[in-house]
Parts: sequence; structure tokens; C-alpha cells
Amino acid sequence: MNKSLIAPMPPTKWYDGLAQYQHQGIAHVLATVVAVNGSAPRELQSKMIVTLDDRCDTLGGGSLEHDVTITARQLLNGELDPNESRGFKPLKEGKSEKAQAVRRDAVYTKHYPLGATLAQCCGGSVTVMFECFNVIPPMSLLVFGAGHVAAALMSILAELPCQVDWVDSRPEMFERYLVQESIATDQQKTYQLPAHIRPHIDEDPVDFIQPFVANSMRGASVNPSAKKGTQYFILVMTHDHSLDFDLVRATLDAYVKIGIDSSSLSSLPYLGCISSATKAKRFRDRLLQRDYNEQMVDKLTMPIGLNTGGKEPMAVAISIAAQVLQLYNNL
Repeated sequence: MNKSLIAPMPPTKWYDGLAQYQHQGIAHVLATVVAVNGSAPRELQSKMIVTLDDRCDTLGGGSLEHDVTITARQLLNGELDPNESRGFKPLKEGKSEKAQAVRRDAVYTKHYPLGATLAQCCGGSVTVMFECFNVIPPMSLLVFGAGHVAAALMSILAELPCQVDWVDSRPEMFERYLVQESIATDQQKTYQLPAHIRPHIDEDPVDFIQPFVANSMRGASVNPSAKKGTQYFILVMTHDHSLDFDLVRATLDAYVKIGIDSSSLSSLPYLGCISSATKAKRFRDRLLQRDYNEQMVDKLTMPIGLNTGGKEPMAVAISIAAQVLQLYNNL
């Protein structure tokens, strides 16, 4: 089974792109024509969406759209600073991460004389408004186990901007989510789940660990200034204690494999395992007996979730979601 994420085709209409990127928590800019003087490629209130990798819809093509795309991506990267009289300026060195984030959350406008500046034959001018969304990368969660707590957790995550890969070895655990038409036609199975929650049925769940950890480290190195808190979470909550232990060990081994030392431990994905106090002590003792050092073992959170006192599946799911959000928002 292919365990890599296949990116969907970008949408073609701005409103589809806005809905998709908002729902998936992907950083994007909504660019809108807010003023037109003379002849222009598109009419007032025309819109397009720009992400770091894609764009959808159009403001008329040519030099205007090229500059809008570049400007939008510079905004997403925190590379521009507003200036009231002359549009945009490069961000000055030494600006704090907080200052950059504030600027990227703002709304900007930029004036384009189409003939004089962009050499477009229209000859008029337009003003474009840039609105940045989701400039802080969304949470990415790798969840093992599709039992009652995990199912309750998915109902919460369905309403949050995040990416979720949900893994279980038992096909029957996902049957409740199957679209009936895909069963009847024996085609590739489709699920009644939000697009940002992807179920995976696999006999070797451990195989998902290494790529996820590698992606988390790659994401941190590509855009470290955008990192607000913990972005990547590995949640272990399967039906089998032995499998839980194997998944925990595989995660710690992945940390070691990528060469993490004690000074870099804070950049690693969150690793949590559902458990009782007795199970937590047993896991910790077994890991230390297998020569994992204490600093590495301390990266394991057992039991997961804030101490809210409830034991019902939804109560436990709420406590887990609250802890994840607390870490993501660096509270």
C-alpha cells in the first residue's frame, strides 16, 4: 500500500480554492481587485487564490497576475513590510517573529498602473487587496487506532484546520464511514469523512512512522520562522498493547535515525499513547531496559490528554484535543 500522501489537483475557481484551503488549513492569499480605472484585464471584485505551491482562478493573466502571485507568496513567507505611501517594502532585518506574524495577518493593498509599470496594453490601472489566511502551518496528526476514543476524536478534528492520517489494520473499523455506492460497485473505497481526514487500512501500521517523522523535520527546516508551537502529533491508541509499544519504539527509533540530539528534542513531533498509570509505568520501564535514554523516553506522553476527569470516549477525546491545541498554540 502506498503510504505517501498524494496531493489533490488544485481547484480552478477561487471560491472552491478558498473553501478547500480554509478547511485543510493550507496557507493562502485571497487577491481581490478592489478598484479599476480605465481599461483592465478583469472587472471589479475579480478574485484569485495563491498558495506557496499553487494558484487558482485569474486576475487576467500576464504581468499583473505574475506580480500578484509573487507578492502573495512573499507575504506568505513573511518577506514584505507595508508602507502606506508606496505599497510594499522588503521586511527589515531584525524584525521579530511576532512582528512578522502580525504583518502577515493584516490586509494589504497594492496599486498597479498597467501600462506604465507592467507594460500591459490595457493601459488602465487596478488596485489589488491581499488577504492572508492560515499563515501558521496547520496541525498534522498521525493517529493509530480506530476505536471509540479515536472515532470521537475525529468528530472534533473534523471541525479544525489540520491534516489527519488515521491508521488501523482492521478494515471493519472504517466500515461505518464507507460510502455505500463504492461498496456496491466494488471500486476504490470512498469514505464519508472530511477531505483532511484520510483513513488508511494497513497490516503494518509501524511503516507510517518514519515518513511522518521525516516530513516533520523537513517542514521545520523549510520554514522555521512560521512555527508557532508543536505542529506534528503522533497519537497511539490501538486495541493492542503490544502494537502500542511497537509504535512507540518505532517513533523513538525514528528520532534516533534522523540524528536528533538532546538540544533538538523540542523540535520533534509530539508522541502520546493512551494508557492507564500502570500501563505508562510498564512502558517506561521496558523502554529504559532497552537502553533508550531518559531524555528520549521523556518525549513520550502517557497517558495522553489533559486531566479532565471524564472517562467516556468523548470526554477522553476532548482532553486529547485540548492538549494538542495547547501545544500547537504554545500555551
